[in-house]
Amino acid sequence: MKMRGIAAVALAIGLSAPAAARDAALEAPITAFIDAFNEGDNATAKAQMAAGGVVIIDEVPPFRWGGPKAFDMWVADYGKDATAKDITEPTVRIGTPTRELVTGNHAYVIVPSVYSFKLKGVAMSETAQMTFALDRGATGWKIVAWTWTGPDASPVK
Repeated sequence: MKMRGIAAVALAIGLSAPAAARDAALEAPITAFIDAFNEGDNATAKAQMAAGGVVIIDEVPPFRWGGPKAFDMWVADYGKDATAKDITEPTVRIGTPTRELVTGNHAYVIVPSVYSFKLKGVAMSETAQMTFALDRGATGWKIVAWTWTGPDASPVK
C-alpha cells in the first residue's frame, strides 16, 4: 500500500485553529506518521508509535488492534481490505488540530482528516477526524493510540 503527500485541509473542511497555543513538539510525531505513511514508508510511520505497542481503532476489519505488533497487523489488514475492495491511490491528509490536551507526559490530540482514494476507479473522499493519545518519554512524544472516526466515503463531485 502506498499513500502520498500531506497538506493541511482545515480551510477546506471549515475548521478553525484551537484556542490554546499549539505544541509543535506534540504534533511532530502525528505529522511524521501521516507523512511517512503517505509516502509508503511504514518503517518511519511505525517509528512514531510507542515501543511497547499501540491501540488502533479503524473502519478496517477487524476494527481493533493492540500491542507491540498492532501497527504491522493494521497495515496488513488494511492492505487485504483495500485489495478486496479494489481501493487504489489512497491518501490521508490532516488539518490543524482542533484540540490538544496535555497533562504531564500524556496528551490527547484531535485532527481533522480526509481520506481520498479510488474505489474501482471512482474518486472517493471521506472527511473524518483522527484522535491520538501520546506519551512523552526520553525520546520525545510517541503515539500510544489512534482512532479514525467518520462517516462512509462518498464519490468526489
